Amino acid sequence: MTIDAWMQHPSAKFLGHEMFASLRRWTQQEMPSAVPVELTLAAMDAAGVELGLLSAWHGPDGPLIANDEVAALVAAHPTRFAGLAAVNLHRPMQAVRELRRSVKELGFKGLRVIPWLWGLPPNDRRYYPLYAECVELGVPFCTQVGHTGPLRSSETGRPIPYLDDVALDFPELRIVAGHIGYPWTEEMIALARKYPNVFIDTSAYTAKRYPPELVRYLQGGGRHKVLFGSNFPMILPGKALADLDSLGLDGEARALFLAGNAKRVFGLP
Repeated sequence: MTIDAWMQHPSAKFLGHEMFASLRRWTQQEMPSAVPVELTLAAMDAAGVELGLLSAWHGPDGPLIANDEVAALVAAHPTRFAGLAAVNLHRPMQAVRELRRSVKELGFKGLRVIPWLWGLPPNDRRYYPLYAECVELGVPFCTQVGHTGPLRSSETGRPIPYLDDVALDFPELRIVAGHIGYPWTEEMIALARKYPNVFIDTSAYTAKRYPPELVRYLQGGGRHKVLFGSNFPMILPGKALADLDSLGLDGEARALFLAGNAKRVFGLP
């Protein structure tokens, strides 16, 4: 079984946003104006991905992929998708209520905030009510670490001191740091070693591009701390997994990486 910890089924607003121009240039592909859900499911099927965690997106100008859009996809394909909420950091109480609604009423499995969208690192006070609510709801907080592909500042993606502060203040909070953390991969691995509830997902990278230090961690003591993610539609799951055999993972590490860790962190059946 394979679970993709970071996917988007993109809206037209998401696909057309100017901030993704750099990604289109890097991948040498034009994003379509719309993606039918059948295309997302076909990409998952081609890679053997049974379940994808679909992210909503919310930025300072409003939702790019709304929670209710994600909920509709999950309701239509409950065995293939699970949802991750997005909220408005500038309205903390509204954000807490929306997170609560997303988990309790829509059945979402966690919260994802993209710090560079807001220009606010994860130790900013506006996140803190959300961390407390995640703990109370029993769901993880998912975020992005490392440099930004889109044309935004990378500063908010530094694992130390930003996520280090959060993990210290909220030891019960499960934190899933997506996009590996490059060029601060060693910092991200250090936090995963230091804190029992800090995890890494490999979204936005193909297996052949994983930094060597991450591969060593995944092969050994980090086998319980790293989750597979693709960042679809930016990278197809099949492309992300194409060189998986080259990582030298034993059977246990491979199974945990592809599904076991995600099941445990997100409380999936």
